[in-house]
Amino acid sequence: MTAPPPQPALRADARRNVERLVSAARDVFTERGVDVPMDDIARAAGVGNATLYRRFPTREALLQAVHHDEIEALHARSQELLAAQPPDEALATWLRELARRGSTSRSLAAALMTALRDEGADVSWCRDTMHAAAASLLDLAQRDGTIRPDVTVSQVLKLVNAIAYATEGEPDGEHQADHLLTVLIDGLRPRRAADCGRRSLLSNPLRHSGIRQEAASP
Repeated sequence: MTAPPPQPALRADARRNVERLVSAARDVFTERGVDVPMDDIARAAGVGNATLYRRFPTREALLQAVHHDEIEALHARSQELLAAQPPDEALATWLRELARRGSTSRSLAAALMTALRDEGADVSWCRDTMHAAAASLLDLAQRDGTIRPDVTVSQVLKLVNAIAYATEGEPDGEHQADHLLTVLIDGLRPRRAADCGRRSLLSNPLRHSGIRQEAASP
């Protein structure tokens, strides 16, 4: 896992300001959504705007800080599952847990969406950490032959995050997310010979109906 970029040691008062900003941002994002003006977060933390932008120059940097511990926990969880379950089951379990967390936290879903979409340094640690967690699970399942080989880590993470973002705030959001994850995971399984046969039948039902197909007249 890529470690966060080293930060210079902060004085005690500066460290307290960072902690207050992160705590206030977590509360404000939860209550009002991730598009709240940054100045409102500074006011909620009881610090000046200059302090906020000096420590967190972008909204993305603040989102990453708010969910730092959760992102680390998701990475650690991927390694636990690898040691405890078959590769495809470990991947499915981790994706479900990721979707559930995102469906109950718009700010986490927004942080992950930004990290997966952008290349900026403000989200590089989040992107690299989540990519490493998912890659360790997906790569092993693909080598095991239980997950189709033509999907990438980025594609899987984007799909799961889209499910989390779409179901966030719904009264039955966790249930919806779980159902959509079942559909997604089924789609990640390798195609079977029987599936190919069914597709062939659907594409040309006369071939298996006993009805002779006459050649078209010139």
